[in-house]
Amino acid sequence: MNWKTLSSDYISKHPYFNARVDKCEMPDGKIVETYYVVEMPVSVCALAITAEGKAIIVKQYRHPIQQTIYELPGGFIDEGETPVLGIARELLEETGYEFSAVYDVGKVAANPGVLNNFTQLFLMTGGKKISQQQLDHNEEIEVELMSLEVVKRMLMKNDFPQALHTCCLLYAFKKLEEITE
Repeated sequence: MNWKTLSSDYISKHPYFNARVDKCEMPDGKIVETYYVVEMPVSVCALAITAEGKAIIVKQYRHPIQQTIYELPGGFIDEGETPVLGIARELLEETGYEFSAVYDVGKVAANPGVLNNFTQLFLMTGGKKISQQQLDHNEEIEVELMSLEVVKRMLMKNDFPQALHTCCLLYAFKKLEEITE
């Protein structure tokens, strides 16, 4: 069922993504002359819960959609970094919190028709604030602590437009039910 890649040429290389065009052969012998692929690193996000039982939600402007939206903390993992280390680093940088427990709740592909990466989803519990935010030069992130019930209501009202974060919330709430039973 897999396609055979006959050739692959990079048309763009950037720090956050690479774009290439592949020529492929389908199992039935048909040739696909141009198939565009955007390569991106693995990304991570988490439903992060403080030791006091509050969800850590971030609010930030997203230029591609020109909106300020509610999201979960997360980002791209660094080269050579595991997803678990990546999410711990991202949470510390974006929120100043460190967590005592990490649960892997799934892995999803945002748009496998074009993007080659996955997003690793986590539930983090036992969060304690240990530092101030350490944001990248292009980040402006507001941190809000919310009750889990408020986050669930927001989820059901589609107040989290970031699709990968919606998946994470659904899987993380399911895992939270399992570990608190």
